[in-house]
Amino acid sequence: MRWLQRLKIDTFLVIMIGVVIVASFFPCEGRVKTAFEYLTTFAIGLLFFMHGAKLSREAIFAGMGHWRLHLVVFISTFALFPALGLLMQFIPHSVLPPSLYLGFLYLCALPATVQSAIAFTSVAKGNVAAAICSASASSILGIFLSPVLVGALMQAQQGDTNTLDAIGKIVLQLMVPFVVGHLSRPLIGRWVDRHKKLINMTDRSSILLVVYVAFSEAVVGGIWHQIDGAALLVVVGLSTVLLAVVLVVNTLAARMLGFNTADEVTIVFCGSKKSLANGVPMANVLFPASAVGVMVLPLMIFHQIQLMVCAVLAQRYARRTAAEETAQAKP
Repeated sequence: MRWLQRLKIDTFLVIMIGVVIVASFFPCEGRVKTAFEYLTTFAIGLLFFMHGAKLSREAIFAGMGHWRLHLVVFISTFALFPALGLLMQFIPHSVLPPSLYLGFLYLCALPATVQSAIAFTSVAKGNVAAAICSASASSILGIFLSPVLVGALMQAQQGDTNTLDAIGKIVLQLMVPFVVGHLSRPLIGRWVDRHKKLINMTDRSSILLVVYVAFSEAVVGGIWHQIDGAALLVVVGLSTVLLAVVLVVNTLAARMLGFNTADEVTIVFCGSKKSLANGVPMANVLFPASAVGVMVLPLMIFHQIQLMVCAVLAQRYARRTAAEETAQAKP
């Protein structure tokens, strides 16, 4: 899989695409489907329990005093993205089908990633403490805020999403396991920290299970009769444009507001990410089973594009920072 890494292609996403292909040819139905749905509910609860157990309070409080930076990141995540999502409604339906447009709206309402935002900030020599705080806070707030945004955005498009019902499901199936996991950290924190690879495997297995069940339902409902290769190319193109706009706006905002290079790096990477780990399970809770596959398709594609683009961008920032440090070191 080293050649995938050289091409900046996420191996996990390749596996996920494999799961989609399997679901397309061998969808689960009948009693098997019912069993998988129960297993999926348990897996999602376990996923967010582990999210809570992994998050230390030190990480939450680290860099919390940098409120101006966090405010810019939160505005990007929960205001700029949704505004850009609403602008997509003016794209003709012949180009962007309504089902995929709703998927983009859902993508724009999601919180930021935690692991990749921090990792890219570290590679680019940014403010890692602030990135930990900002990305963690975004992930936690997103559990509450994203369903509200989804409800508001969907209702604005004459959707039928029940916001209060969605929040209730989120609290019961996601937030409660998250809080229980975090409260259990004093008891299991050391074990979790020692077995990070096992925890990551559990997280990813849960996401793959959700994707399989979602696309099984979507395949039975005729997803590949609704979405063809041209539509997929449109999703790739719009995802690239969406990411480019957010990156440019965040960079300009950081410079206009007088942030230094390290803080600019943090704003750029934390403010431009959308969480696949939170988005896929949350979609399973918020939407009918038949709609989940279409809803997460833009997210899956955007996730890969953000990883590839930000990997290149992080290396450029790192070289820029190294050059600045060398210049300052000269007498």
